[in-house]
Amino acid sequence: MSGRSKEWAKLPPDIQTLIESQQKLAPIKLSEIARLLGIEVRSATLPMGISGEIRPSVGNGKFTIKVNRHDDPKRQRFTVAHELAHFLLHREFIGNGLSDDVLYRSSLSDAKEAQANRLAADIIMPMHLIQVIQTRAHLAGVEDIVLTLAEALNVSTIAMQIRIDRA
Repeated sequence: MSGRSKEWAKLPPDIQTLIESQQKLAPIKLSEIARLLGIEVRSATLPMGISGEIRPSVGNGKFTIKVNRHDDPKRQRFTVAHELAHFLLHREFIGNGLSDDVLYRSSLSDAKEAQANRLAADIIMPMHLIQVIQTRAHLAGVEDIVLTLAEALNVSTIAMQIRIDRA
């Protein structure tokens, strides 16, 4: 398994360090990463088919992420990571707000959405933790490694399988 994405490499070292400070134990505390970045995360009823959005907060220069309260909690976690990635990579394109549909598509290009997905995976499923959990699972004789990893990191098995396949 290789390291992190090219998007991760583009982050300033202080931002990498901030994120890594919250990646010592599984599952990753996304709300703490958001707090450290000055972003509020809220659960909300969003329009049908919208998983999440990031918008500037009124009057304080900060940002708010809203996740669809009706989505599965594991999907909500990935949505938060995806919106954090937009903040870190595409802040200048957020404008008055950016909404992502259930396929993580927005008004941004498919390339920018793919970038946000890759960085989100780096944030929520760091390879060093995957390797530790995978080693422990192998030693314990666990058969379904993907399920074990997904449960430990509190993500869907589909997201975990994609992460492993692209590593």
